[in-house]
Amino acid sequence: MDSAEFARLVVANMPFAAALQIEVDDLTPQQVCATMPWAPERCTTGGILHGGALMAFADTAGALCAVANLPHGASTSTIESKTNFFRAVRGGVVTATSVPLHVGRTTIVVQTDLSDEHGTSVARITQTQAVLAPKPG
Repeated sequence: MDSAEFARLVVANMPFAAALQIEVDDLTPQQVCATMPWAPERCTTGGILHGGALMAFADTAGALCAVANLPHGASTSTIESKTNFFRAVRGGVVTATSVPLHVGRTTIVVQTDLSDEHGTSVARITQTQAVLAPKPG
């Protein structure tokens, strides 16, 4: 299975990611690149993309990066996330680029940078993902 097919499969199993119209362009253990379009139903006042939508997008991209780095049979769950917002998004498409900062036996730390359609930095998110061992059975 190639990385594009794997990305589609993972996102298809994440209903909220599908609802946010997240599209994964690149998924490797070294980097995940994805996009999410601005939409009025994802906004706060003034047509500004809601911070919660941006965080959900970053969490999805970061989780995909963690999944790409998991040992066979393991799963993952976000246990901590920290977001810095830099500017508002009022339209267009937001791009996420996630890279692993630490891949360990029990945790994976991922940094996700969000940028607007002009390449301007919107937010930086650092999250820790637990590495969950496969359940026996």
